[in-house]
Amino acid sequence: MTGYGKAEEVIGVEKVVVDLRALNSKQLDINLKMPSQIRDMEIEVRNILSEKLTRGKVEVNISIEGSMDKKAVINTVLAAEYHRQLTGLASELSIDLQRSDLLGQIMRMPEVLQTERSEVNEHQAQLIIRLIEDACGAVNTFRMNEGKSLTDDLRARCANISALQEKIRPLIEVRIPGIRERIQKNLEQFLDGKDVDKNRFEQELIFYIEKYDVSEEMIRLAAHCEYFMETLDSPEDCGKKLGFISQEIGREINTLGAKSYDAEMQRHVVVMKDELEKIKEQVLNVL
Repeated sequence: MTGYGKAEEVIGVEKVVVDLRALNSKQLDINLKMPSQIRDMEIEVRNILSEKLTRGKVEVNISIEGSMDKKAVINTVLAAEYHRQLTGLASELSIDLQRSDLLGQIMRMPEVLQTERSEVNEHQAQLIIRLIEDACGAVNTFRMNEGKSLTDDLRARCANISALQEKIRPLIEVRIPGIRERIQKNLEQFLDGKDVDKNRFEQELIFYIEKYDVSEEMIRLAAHCEYFMETLDSPEDCGKKLGFISQEIGREINTLGAKSYDAEMQRHVVVMKDELEKIKEQVLNVL
């Protein structure tokens, strides 16, 4: 399930910003970007994210903006080496160093002048942790709001499947007599008026019609739909469970279609399958 959360706070002249973005994923996949001065907090930060967030591909960006605790550092060893090589080159090329700004040139050479930040103190570390927790809370709030509309959609589609099942029930009752009549008529035409052993005919007919019996499928389908509704109301994370239940619903719907041999039933089954496909797509967004 998608989600977004942001938390920030100013400390003196610095601003700490925690930005979280979550996308759908079967597992928790954390992509963490953080400044070098808080790199030693990475394990603690990941543990907090794993505790506060369930599933999803989560992009976390922690930034510290401002100049507090910055200090300039001159790499004297590297500067001396640049000076030695430059003076040697100037002597070889007969260049008058007194007319050139050698020190200015050296200070502009790569990695001579560096800016470092000191490690964060305990107060700053606790602030960063609190901001991460606040951002996670914002993500979960975002997910909860999205989940409410998602729940309404799943509930409506499951109710549509149940309503279609009720439309199928009366068709089941009138279907068997029609099948019986059609078989008997075809048999009479095939035998061309010859006598038929009625007892044997009834036995074979019962065996044949049993293959069309969908009473068990109807019972299981109703039970699965009811369980799906109950799981939607569960306070626990139920995305995977809803996925399993929707698979079971699909099996019963497919069997109904295979056993229907009735145009009207088939039309209802097709609509049920369409509703189920939309349920499966939406269930992927449920944690």
